[in-house]
Amino acid sequence: MNTKILVSLSLLIGIGAALHMFVPGFFMGMKPDMMLIMTFLGIILFPEKKNVLLLGLASGIISALTTSFPGGFLPNIIDKFFTAFIFFFLLMAIKKFRHSIISVGALTAIGTIISGIIFLGSAFYLVGLPGPFVALFAAVVLPAAAFNTVAMIIIYPIAGGIVKKSNIGSNVTHQHS
Repeated sequence: MNTKILVSLSLLIGIGAALHMFVPGFFMGMKPDMMLIMTFLGIILFPEKKNVLLLGLASGIISALTTSFPGGFLPNIIDKFFTAFIFFFLLMAIKKFRHSIISVGALTAIGTIISGIIFLGSAFYLVGLPGPFVALFAAVVLPAAAFNTVAMIIIYPIAGGIVKKSNIGSNVTHQHS
């Protein structure tokens, strides 16, 4: 594995961990998952299965350790692992458009919603939910999807430009609108 890419992925996970740790739970222990933005960004910038595996496991474990959701340890690990690969496969499905800011924004919204469904579904079956699924989904997942989408639209062009200028990876090209 390329050391520069590994360091870049580590930085993204570290930033995601800091964001995830300091954003408070605001609805029955749930909070918007800022770790997802960095996980998705890592997958977009360095789209290889080994990177997706690393991002999915690392973000899942760190999210599990910093969760404010009652019993959220295992659901976080399950969620991040599966969401990372689903996001990767969706990204590969739109290969021609994957660097478009519109595609990146749409995938972030879809990925966040998928993550929320996987998290809430696994939590429901493993530990139970502190409230109704629909209420948790509407109060946390949908606003998180909107926030993550806006954040990604702002962050992606900046991060993509940095990666391109620094020659870290050859997978990043100019973004198209």
